[in-house]
Amino acid sequence: MNRRVTLAAVAATLALATVPGLAQAQADYPDKPIRFIVPFPPGGGTDVLSRIVTDKLNSTLGWKVVVENKAGAGGTVGLDAAAKAKPDGYTLVMAQTSNLSIAPSVMSALPYDPVKNFTPIRLVASIPTVIVVSANSPFKTLADLVAAAKANPGKLLFASPGNATVAHLTGTYFQKVAGIKYTHVPYKGTAQALPDVISGRASFFMASIESALAPVKSGQLRALAVTSLKRSPHWPDVPTVAESGYPGFEAITWFGVAAPAGTPEAIVARLDKEIAKVLDAPEVEARLNGKVDVGPAAFAALIKSDAEKWAVVVKENGIKK
Repeated sequence: MNRRVTLAAVAATLALATVPGLAQAQADYPDKPIRFIVPFPPGGGTDVLSRIVTDKLNSTLGWKVVVENKAGAGGTVGLDAAAKAKPDGYTLVMAQTSNLSIAPSVMSALPYDPVKNFTPIRLVASIPTVIVVSANSPFKTLADLVAAAKANPGKLLFASPGNATVAHLTGTYFQKVAGIKYTHVPYKGTAQALPDVISGRASFFMASIESALAPVKSGQLRALAVTSLKRSPHWPDVPTVAESGYPGFEAITWFGVAAPAGTPEAIVARLDKEIAKVLDAPEVEARLNGKVDVGPAAFAALIKSDAEKWAVVVKENGIKK
């Protein structure tokens, strides 16, 4: 009994002795450059959002957050690198819907576990898809498009920027909700799809807000509805799918900062706090699709709920990469 008490006392003493050092190390965080992995090439939406956040952290806090573009396999190469990095707060990654909530369902051999291998820190942006048609299309509203699809099952051509993208799954999801049928035409990206949508060769397109802004403003495309629960600040006059007759319909692409699993809680809390301040800056909020306030716990819940929702869509429709 005495031996057990002695061992317990020694263990407690050792634990207490290490706490100040650990606390001091975390208080000094960061004391070296932070690697910020962007799992897509430079210039894309994920890259732009990442640099908005990292540039602000650097300029306001004097940190040195270095962006590293590590593209490949729909973002999974960069996510895999982050998952395998040391969990010390010096490797972060910009995760998104496609590589954390959709990839597990559409890829047979994902090199990481979206839940077990990452620590969610803070959501940066929540961006809806917008349903657009050619400016010359006879469809003036979402109801017009649905009516045409019901009258001509399978004949409308639904363009997306690629198979198993958020846009593809959103269009497939809406097809079931609305009780209609159309034909999916996957392109190799938005740039390849837009000419056919603008010309009317494709009946409609599920596009990101960013990619549709310019052609809608220039009068080449018409926006019928957005897929968020609230209207987009970019287009306050464009209704949501939910208010167009499909209550509760929501399909978004989210972007958020994550770290390798096991990153110390104190460091996660510091990062969450500082990124939240960045997102509160008026000049940053103006560049995003409205303000989001989603910290670690709610971000983790979002990853899980979206994974469950999209898994059903993928399974019911046999969607694969």
